[in-house]
Amino acid sequence: MPADDALMTIPPTSDHQPEPPGGRHRRRRRIITATVLLTVAGLLLGNAALVDRQGADAAGTPTLPLDGGDIAVSQDGPPGAPALVLIHGLGASTRWWDPVVPMLASSYHVIRVDLLGHGRSAKPAGGGYSIPQQGRRVGQALDLLGVTHAVVVGHSTGGYVATALAEQRGDLVTALALIDTGPRMDAFISDGFVGKLVDVPVVGQLLWRLRTDAVIRRGLSTAYAPGFKIPQQAVDDTRGMTYHALIETSHAADDYLHRRPVPDRLVPLGKPLLVVFGERDQRWRPSSAALYGVVAGARVELLPGVGHSPMLEDPPRTAELLITFAGAVLDSP
Repeated sequence: MPADDALMTIPPTSDHQPEPPGGRHRRRRRIITATVLLTVAGLLLGNAALVDRQGADAAGTPTLPLDGGDIAVSQDGPPGAPALVLIHGLGASTRWWDPVVPMLASSYHVIRVDLLGHGRSAKPAGGGYSIPQQGRRVGQALDLLGVTHAVVVGHSTGGYVATALAEQRGDLVTALALIDTGPRMDAFISDGFVGKLVDVPVVGQLLWRLRTDAVIRRGLSTAYAPGFKIPQQAVDDTRGMTYHALIETSHAADDYLHRRPVPDRLVPLGKPLLVVFGERDQRWRPSSAALYGVVAGARVELLPGVGHSPMLEDPPRTAELLITFAGAVLDSP
């Protein structure tokens, strides 16, 4: 064979290896997958930022212009009668007291306040949700209404607001009634699976964006005894909140308890105290109600068959307890 022909039969050397069959398609799939994941992550983060920044003005009347935003109030009963102030809990509104108000208003000037971020009150995207700030705001509202003395009732987180008000305005608060208000963090049971998810960054904002009545009802299920039919008003109140207001209020309540348990806060105040707890409360250990016994003269009542929201689950018994307690306080020297 001629030398030139021999050289021509030697294949050229190269560092490049031919791409295996299907390699190009696999690489393309990886690029597409990465692009989709980045897009989804971007959308989730964008949604989280958007949901976190949502705010809302006060809706309806009457409202009071207070620090941080306008606050909605409701008044029932004789204006000249002794004042009984009702403060709702997290995710609720003044409407949670509707079943007991007719019974209370026959003898008392019943005042209900929608806390900042709740009900018909303003829902700012900034601050103002700490428990002391909420308590101070309730005090300002009562000042504008001309109330100088009041028996203050708080349900759940509203009990922390009532306690904060008493800490700040001992001259204004005559007595306190706390309904299923957890005394300290180690008494907490759970706010349910949905409640846990809502507080998870990014996941919580997405869940909030996609919330349905069914999802909200599942989240609210621990607010009542098992099997209790959740009122549509409760669902509407939660739906009407902004994610920011809900989370800020929840974290504010936790912070208030972490700083100091409620019974320890109440002892030095020397105020008459009624504690009402449902024996089937699914959020706070019912047995923890006994911790309020350190407060001199405290009256502790456990309601059988009732969960976390006695004023909705057993209105007659709840109203009776409040009327008897307020009457005893106001009749005492």
